[in-house]
Amino acid sequence: MEKPVFSLPSLTRRALGISMMTMMAGAAWAQDPPIKLLVGFPAGGSTDAIARHLALGMEKELGRTVVVENRPGAGGQIAAQALKAAKADGTTIFLSNSHTVSMIPLTLLKPGYDTPRDFAPVALVAINPDVFAVNPSVMGNPQADLRGFAQWAKANPTKANVGVPAPASAPDFAVGVVAKALGAPLASVPYRGDGPVALDLVGGQIAGGIGSVGAMMQHAKAGKVRIVAVNGTTRLPSMPEVPTYAELGIKGYEEVIFTAVFAPAGVPAPLIERYNAAIVRVVQSADFSDKLAALGISATPSTPAELAKRVQDTHLAWSTMVKNAGYQAQ
Repeated sequence: MEKPVFSLPSLTRRALGISMMTMMAGAAWAQDPPIKLLVGFPAGGSTDAIARHLALGMEKELGRTVVVENRPGAGGQIAAQALKAAKADGTTIFLSNSHTVSMIPLTLLKPGYDTPRDFAPVALVAINPDVFAVNPSVMGNPQADLRGFAQWAKANPTKANVGVPAPASAPDFAVGVVAKALGAPLASVPYRGDGPVALDLVGGQIAGGIGSVGAMMQHAKAGKVRIVAVNGTTRLPSMPEVPTYAELGIKGYEEVIFTAVFAPAGVPAPLIERYNAAIVRVVQSADFSDKLAALGISATPSTPAELAKRVQDTHLAWSTMVKNAGYQAQ
């Protein structure tokens, strides 16, 4: 009778060998360097909040440490340049809003990066509409709406200042769009982020401001400011009483700010797909969606291809806005 090809001891040795290889692979994965998630804005802002919630979710999905690294300055430009300089090995990724990847290349002659050439789209994470808010106390009208603000501005032209998060940003150009549509002498006042805009609006240093819904909503709920318009094509579920600009007869500010993850160009496609799958699971989770909803932000996933198209569409829409404003790239 023929002896079996594998004796019991050899099978045991083989099983042990496979087990050891599995353990070694797991250990190697656990020892992989942390993933650095760059954020182009200071800690405490809405983009930073999204990043920290996303990092925690990605850690669970990938079984790998994800560290948020804030590189604030120049509207996200510093972080974008850091991403371009990073190795294309997936250890550095970038959570960016659309201002950095779609607007800055329109307004600066030498931003230090070219979005479609230097960055690989990974996944959309969130939609974060901008809102127009006013301080009713400054105006002396607790029920003020946007048209009421425009009428007040005509009577008080030296006080008709509208704070915006950054110069040459979509909100900055939007002030001109609103002023032209309503025939009001509105003056744009650039800040460094929408957090300071909200604080000065609450304090009465400015009568109006445009910023993310996340920056303004808490003050609106406290009755310190009044949100009178939102960009986009539909009203916000969290504020169904607030009309869109289009509903008020103001056209040209429909494109909504998005937040998304990018990697350096050249990162292998399988790694992009793996990160995308992990991010989509996080973004679709009830925990992540609920945390963003509390900030007035909509968690919104995508494929890499869908994100690439959104970047292109936003760039085109804002090209029109910049052109209509007569702005020349600096």
